[in-house]
Amino acid sequence: MGETYIRHVELLGYEKRFYPSQHYVYMLMLKWSDLSEKLIYRTYPEIYTFHKALKEMFPIESGEIERKDRIIPSLPTPRWVDSQKSTETRQSTLAEYCHSIINLPPHISRCKLVCSFFKVRPDDENPPALNPLKRNETFVVSREKFRGVASEISGPIILDSYRVIADYSKTSKHEIELKLGDLVEIVEKSPNGWWFCQCESKRGWVPSSYLEPLDGPEEAEEPEPNYEGELHICITAYKAEQEDEMSLEVEETVEVIHKLLDGWWVIRKGEETGHFPSMFLQKGGKRGTPEPGRNLQQRQKPPPRRSTIRNAQSIHGKGRRRLSPNAYRKNSRRYLQQKHSHLTEPRGSSKTPAKSPLQERKNQGNVSELSGSSSDGEPKKAAPIIPPRPSPELILERCTDNTRKKVSIRKSSSNSTG
Repeated sequence: MGETYIRHVELLGYEKRFYPSQHYVYMLMLKWSDLSEKLIYRTYPEIYTFHKALKEMFPIESGEIERKDRIIPSLPTPRWVDSQKSTETRQSTLAEYCHSIINLPPHISRCKLVCSFFKVRPDDENPPALNPLKRNETFVVSREKFRGVASEISGPIILDSYRVIADYSKTSKHEIELKLGDLVEIVEKSPNGWWFCQCESKRGWVPSSYLEPLDGPEEAEEPEPNYEGELHICITAYKAEQEDEMSLEVEETVEVIHKLLDGWWVIRKGEETGHFPSMFLQKGGKRGTPEPGRNLQQRQKPPPRRSTIRNAQSIHGKGRRRLSPNAYRKNSRRYLQQKHSHLTEPRGSSKTPAKSPLQERKNQGNVSELSGSSSDGEPKKAAPIIPPRPSPELILERCTDNTRKKVSIRKSSSNSTG
């Protein structure tokens, strides 16, 4: 088997660091030929030094002999002092440069110099100790920026912090081990339930079911159920392991009614509902389109569900309220019945709109119903509501003191004359 080489490189953004002194590093996600993914950090002077070495190694391809033979892209020289503005504006140039290097002929793009420069270093996996007074600031580049759309850099972005609710042992080299009570920062939340996070010096994928937000048990970004459903196709067969899950074969079509953050979506097939791993689904009509994000590790299994975690310990007194399987089933059937009755109801069968129970209770005995149409074709208007006459006792109870006094005087005078 030959040496591994870089298949793709993506600039994610840059990070402002304060140790040992203030400086900037670019975040690059490398995708290798062995299907592994690595996150590395490089300063601009390091990248420029690599560029000079590459030109010296390939003088013909760099145009040193004949300018017309140049295929190695150019790169601006670094400034004496790097500022945040120069670091930010340089991103598009740097992203284009890295992309061009990887797409050069194999004798350049797969040479030892290129592979060794982009290879993971110890300080990529174990960055320098943090400054106790200042926290690193991460600036993530907008994906639209490199698609020809005018878009600015977001940030600075303070990554979301989550707490680990139970010990987690990694099952692949792409994951990291976690201990109960660890605090992690989320770099990316993939819809399949695997989140890319960093815990101190470690970085990797972890199941979101083992994490909880520090602020509270509720997740504002988790959408409400959509019982209308969204069409999806099963791309990997799965056999249910829990009672509230569903089994599907490849090419089966289902409707997704609730997209949960743990990657186990609630689907509907006919009138039955159940949980199903979202990583085995693909949106209908988009077959063959790869899922966005950095999940190119070809995971073979979905993340564990929260219900299967033993000894989970939350810092929140009240956990997140989840809908039960029975609630999903009832709500879904109710929606389907209403939809069916609306579709089968003959048009124009009723000339009057259906009344709500409140309208019926208010109008009972007082409002004349609409019947037929007038001679000019316009519907008749309802007769005005005539309220019943209140009793004398009710009038005396609700009237003013002055009126009540006059009524009592009139009543006493009539009694004396009688």
